[in-house]
Amino acid sequence: MQFEGQIRKMTTENHSPINYYWNFKDDFIVMNQLLGKKIKISFDHYECLGCHEDKEIYQMGYCKNCFFTLPEANPSIINPELSTAHLGIVQRDLDWEQKFELQPHIVYLANSSGVKVGVTRLTQVPTRWIDQGASEAIIIARTDNRYEAGMIEVSLKDIITDKTNWQRMLKNDVPEVDLFQKYHEIKSYVNKDFIQFLVEEPEVLKLEYPVNSYPDKVKSLNLKKTPIIEGILKGIKAQYLIFEDNSVFNVRGHEGFYVKFEI
Repeated sequence: MQFEGQIRKMTTENHSPINYYWNFKDDFIVMNQLLGKKIKISFDHYECLGCHEDKEIYQMGYCKNCFFTLPEANPSIINPELSTAHLGIVQRDLDWEQKFELQPHIVYLANSSGVKVGVTRLTQVPTRWIDQGASEAIIIARTDNRYEAGMIEVSLKDIITDKTNWQRMLKNDVPEVDLFQKYHEIKSYVNKDFIQFLVEEPEVLKLEYPVNSYPDKVKSLNLKKTPIIEGILKGIKAQYLIFEDNSVFNVRGHEGFYVKFEI
C-alpha cells in the first residue's frame, strides 16, 4: 500500500497509549497499527508549507523566503517574550499576530529528559507536551496573551532549561521528578509583575507512548542525506519514529518534504 504527500507533523490523541496519525492531503495513516511492520519513506521533492513551491526547506517547513516573511515564522514563535501584538505593533501581519498571540497561553513544566519550562497556547494542551515527548507535565501559569507567558518563561530560564535533550528522551532516560514540588521551589523567581498568573494547585498529567522497546543508542535519519528510509517500526514518541535498528526519524523536522510512504 502506498501513500504520498507533503509531510506535516503527526496529529495525536491522548489515549493510553497516545494515538498517532500521519496525515496526507486526501488520506491518513493510523501509525499505531504499523508497530512491528516494515515501512518505507522515499523523498520525492520539496513543497514549502507557505508558498507550496518546490524550494529547499530552510526551517520549520518553510523555504528561506517564507521563513523570513510569513507571520507563522515570526521570532515570537520561538521566543514568546518578543511578542508585540498586545501593543498593536506589527511584526509581519498584525491581524494574524493578534489572532494567534492575543489568546490564552500557559506556562508549563514538563519532564521529557529532565525538567524544562515552556510556553504554548491553551488550545495546544496536551498536544504540545506530546510533541516534545514529555512523560508528565503541569500548567504553572495561565495568561491572557503570548507576551505575558513569554515573560514568565524568561524569568525561569536561568534556573530551568527550556530545551529537551531529544536523545535522552528517545532512550526514555527520564529522571524521576516531583513537578509539583519543583514548581513550588522555583515560583518565587517569577517576575513580580506576572505572579498573578500563577496557578495555585497545578495538576500533573502523565503521558504514555506507543513504544515496544526503547533504543540504547540513537541514530538520527535525514532525508536530505538518505532519501530512502525503510525499516521495522518499533515505537513512536514525540514526533519521532523509532525503528528496530535504533535509528529514528523526526517527522516534524521534515515538514515541507514531499514523500512517498509505503507499507
